[in-house]
Amino acid sequence: MPYPDCDAKNFFVRDDEKRAYYLITLMGDRRVDLKEFRRRCGTRPLSFASADDLGSIMGLEPGPVMPLGLLNDEEWKMALFLDADLVDGIIGVHPSDNTATVWMQTADLAHVVENHGNEVRIVELSRRLLAAAVFRTV
Repeated sequence: MPYPDCDAKNFFVRDDEKRAYYLITLMGDRRVDLKEFRRRCGTRPLSFASADDLGSIMGLEPGPVMPLGLLNDEEWKMALFLDADLVDGIIGVHPSDNTATVWMQTADLAHVVENHGNEVRIVELSRRLLAAAVFRTV
């Protein structure tokens, strides 16, 4: 990978009423505390969204979730939350599956998603993982 420090991971979550959906994107070596995210962002209780939600909202198959998938959200149900640590640099995102990576300025990604009509919020939400820690991505 040309920019290994710019790799991102994504969490596709929903609120407990299945009314609000969020894609949380942060640096690959970070983790997010969903309870803290809820507190900071004023959401209802959160859990991981289902494979059915992934297909119906983002038009994606189960597996890696990518920010560019928001361009398939024709009803603008989702908001993109970008970790503030990503904002001033390059981010690696998959274009439509995980067999390729597109490198772009994070600000350009935010601009594309906002122009599509989805909300983009920049928040400080991640903590660095310990080297031996295991994390789960959706």
